[in-house]
Amino acid sequence: MNIDRSALDIGVLGAGSWGTTLALHLYGLGHQVTLWEFRPDAAERLRSDHENKEFLPGIPLPDTLEITSDLGEACHGKDIWLVVVPSHVVRSVVERMKNLPLDDAIIVTATKGIENRTLYRVTEIFQDTCPQWPSERIAALSGPSLASEVCMQIPTSVVVASEFLPTAQRVQHAFFSPYLRVYASEDLIGVELGGALKNVIAIAAGICDGLGYGDNTKGALLTRGLAEISRLGMAMGGKRVTFAGLSGMGDLITTCNSPHSRNRHVGEQIGRGRKLQEILDDMVMVAEGVKTSQSAYDLSKRHHIPMPITEEAYYVLFHDKDPKSAVEDLMMRDLKVED
Repeated sequence: MNIDRSALDIGVLGAGSWGTTLALHLYGLGHQVTLWEFRPDAAERLRSDHENKEFLPGIPLPDTLEITSDLGEACHGKDIWLVVVPSHVVRSVVERMKNLPLDDAIIVTATKGIENRTLYRVTEIFQDTCPQWPSERIAALSGPSLASEVCMQIPTSVVVASEFLPTAQRVQHAFFSPYLRVYASEDLIGVELGGALKNVIAIAAGICDGLGYGDNTKGALLTRGLAEISRLGMAMGGKRVTFAGLSGMGDLITTCNSPHSRNRHVGEQIGRGRKLQEILDDMVMVAEGVKTSQSAYDLSKRHHIPMPITEEAYYVLFHDKDPKSAVEDLMMRDLKVED
């Protein structure tokens, strides 16, 4: 197989578990990588410990991996800016980037979320904050990709999307490896929505686990959850086939079933009777599905799309609805023809 593997200069913005994992992956492929951690003291710990003990313990960081807390340094002269920060801070980070020279860089998001106030996807936040960034140089990476497994080089497949296919293909070639297969797509909307909305269904799946329900329940939840994601996604311009792909069904299956899924964990703890804030206070990493549940609920109302699982998850998370009552209400809705 002939793959264009020319070394690139890549800035990875965000040193959480996924950002650190992607930095290590790209470094291992021979790219020049700079990892940005916004807290100077945390960046210094990464350099001195040669390990991300906070988010990715046990995985060594090479001495020659560049680590900085200077955003300009992380972006200057780079071929790719890879944004891997939590969705609720994307706008503030991009605000700091808007006066940096883009030159010929491609901007890629590996963040899965929808902004609460605007209901924007991450690439829409890019374009809203930095309208000077050409849309043909913006892409999104998504798919079933647990950081812990990618670090162990367990075979994984993801998808990168851009409205301009050659951009997606350039990123595809840069990220591809024997253990990370990368597909390209032109359906930026569908890929972003699939990656964000599946986290809401994963919280619902965790609630079912916490309540002690079985495989029948989980199978129905994933199937009907995917129907909801697809309905909303197509109403917003995504393609049906995308939601049956890696960023839709693939990511949904992994996130709803894996014991390493943060969103499934949140739901499981709620199903066991704990309160949301207590659960979040105990977590180091961000469960994107919590904030996305609010956005998904609001989007369903804006587009007049029925999303009963999303709606019940929203009421459990934000209106303290009893999880068992939410499941009963789902089961006792009016009968209908399967769509």
